[in-house]
This record gives sequence, C-alpha cells and structure tokens, in this order.
Amino acid sequence: MEDTTQQTETVGQPIREGVIGHDEPIRQEGMDWFVLRVASNKESSVQNTLLRKVQIENMTHLVGRILVPTEKVKTIKGGKTKIKEEKLYAGYVFVEMRLEPDGRIPQDVFFLIKETTGVGDFIGTAGRPTPMAEHEVEKMLRDSQPATDEPTVRLSFQKGEHVMIKEGPFENYEGTVDELFPEKGMVRVLVTIFGRQAPVDLEEWMISKVEDA
Repeated sequence: MEDTTQQTETVGQPIREGVIGHDEPIRQEGMDWFVLRVASNKESSVQNTLLRKVQIENMTHLVGRILVPTEKVKTIKGGKTKIKEEKLYAGYVFVEMRLEPDGRIPQDVFFLIKETTGVGDFIGTAGRPTPMAEHEVEKMLRDSQPATDEPTVRLSFQKGEHVMIKEGPFENYEGTVDELFPEKGMVRVLVTIFGRQAPVDLEEWMISKVEDA
C-alpha cells in the first residue's frame, strides 16, 4: 500500500522525550514505527536509557523518536486532589527507526536495544519487526501530544455495578451504583436500609467491586 503521509527532509534530528509537537511529521524519512515489548513499569526507564545510548553512540540517523504516551489522571481522596501520569500502553515503548533493505534491524541498533535492561522483543518475526499500521501510528502520536485539557477523574465503576462500602457509617453494606460524578470523584450508591433503598454519596475509594457468584 502506497504511503502518502507527509515526511520530513531532515534525517537524524534531535530526539525529543515523552511528547511530540502538533506540527511534527508522522515519521522521519526512511523510517517506520515499531512496538517494543518491555517489562512492566520499566517503560520510562527503557525510553530514557535508549534515548541516551542513541545519542552517545551517534545513531540518530538510524533511530528517531522513542515514545511512551501517558495521560494525566486526577484522583480525589479525603477531599484532597492528586494528579498523576499513567501509561496509556503499559508494557510497550514505541521506537522510530530505519531498517536494513531486507527488513532486519541494523546490527548496531539491535545490540544497543537488546542490551538494555527491561527490554523484550519487537512485535513481529525474529529479527524482522512489523511496522505499525498507519492508523495505529496516528493514534499513538495523538496520544503523545502535550495535553491541553484539564485532567479528569477516571472512575473505575459503572452504573448498575454491585459494590461494597469499605469506609464510613455504612461500612460493609452492599449496594448498586446509581450515578457517577467524575468531576468530584464521587459515586452514588443505592443501599437497602431498614428494608428501604436509600442513595448514599461516597468517594470512589470508599467502595469496592463485589464479584457476583
């Protein structure tokens, strides 16, 4: 399938960490994006180590950007707000690089990557990684752009879900999620009290999911 995406004329431009600009090209000329499996929670350390090694070994003409897309998530506990960054693709690092004409990773690049702690294999056949599809690259790059929106609270519960209350005056009561308030980090739970259902508003951390038998 013919590639019609815009490409840059500059090869070996400085590698940028973490995020990319809105005006950056989908790929550098002659390069493709590949998915590298890494150990859990080692995404950032692998990214930083590879970026440093590529610069030290002067391989920026073979390896371009190295990305670990993240998003900011806000949590609320005890009325206190905390913002943290979470990996969007846990266990993966995205590497832009140039392959040999036969589809193999250049030997120097192969050893540079494989000798990095926490690194697994590229997705694809042995020695010949599979380039990411165009729509996959576009989504990954969008996810790697600097966030412009205020981080929102991500609730892990859904309406109608069976839960148990862990804290507060209704501790150990079971109920059903009736409504979600992400902006406040709150969940409304319907509990049965003295034979009647009553709504109770709770912070998300105060409840847990109940596995139905």
